[in-house]
Order: sequence, then structure tokens, then C-alpha cells
Amino acid sequence: MLGIQSWRNLSKDKVIKFAAMMPDMGNEVRLKIVEQFPAFKDLAKNSVDSVKQAYEATLSANEKSQDHFHRASQQHRDTLKDDLSRDDLSWEQRQFLHERFQQNVGQEFQKDSENKQFLERGLRTVAVSAGAAIALGAVFVGARIMGETKDSPEGSLEA
Repeated sequence: MLGIQSWRNLSKDKVIKFAAMMPDMGNEVRLKIVEQFPAFKDLAKNSVDSVKQAYEATLSANEKSQDHFHRASQQHRDTLKDDLSRDDLSWEQRQFLHERFQQNVGQEFQKDSENKQFLERGLRTVAVSAGAAIALGAVFVGARIMGETKDSPEGSLEA
């Protein structure tokens, strides 16, 4: 049903599809699948680690980009400040330089806001990935416990 030759070919997206199919399976089928499923914990951990590594690489690249932008903005403000300190400027020229200074500050504020939104989305992605791995783990553990309870006489409520 998953279109794979063996459990070794189970990809991260197939795990999600597989978990979604589990409620439609009988307890015996689920238990047999769980018994055959190789190293679920490792797959879940590797999935979370992959997302985490990608997020960390993105954070690093983002930090470099942010630093570059802020340095350039500061250099621009320094130049405008130097220009504003000249005595030979007309009122219109000073007004123009003040407007440019305000634009620069506004652009930096906007860039900072965009960056915070970007970081929030990235953190949400990592959290969702970790949550999915935990949820899949719960599905598999739950299937195993349900199967063991059904098969054992102690799990029965009959006296």
C-alpha cells in the first residue's frame, strides 16, 4: 500500500502516510508491522535531526545575511550623518538627508520584523517535526501495547 519493496525503503513521508493508515488496520496486523518495523526510534530521531540540522544551517546563513544588512545600513547612516554635519547645506538638502536617514531606519526596522517572522516559522517547523516524530512513536508504542494487552490473559477484564 505504501509502494515500497521493504521496510528499509521507508522514507520520512511514507512514515506519515503509514501512521495515518494504522487506525484502519486490525490489531494483529498492526502488531506484526510494529514487530517488523526496523529501528523506528532511529528513523524518528534521524528525521528530527535532519530538520534540526537544516534549521541550524538556515539560521547560520540568516545570521550572516542579517549582519551584512545591518552593517550596510549603519555605514549608510554614518555617511548621512557626515553629510548632515556639513555647514554648506541648504535647508532642502538637510531635509532630504533627514528623510533618507528615516528611510534607512525604517528599512532596518522592517528587515528586523521580517527576520523575527522567519525565525518563528522555522522554529514552528522544527517543533512540528519533533511533535510528528513523538506522535508516530506513540502510535507504534500504542499499537504494541494494545496487541500485547489483547494477547495476554492479565489484560482481560473478565474475572
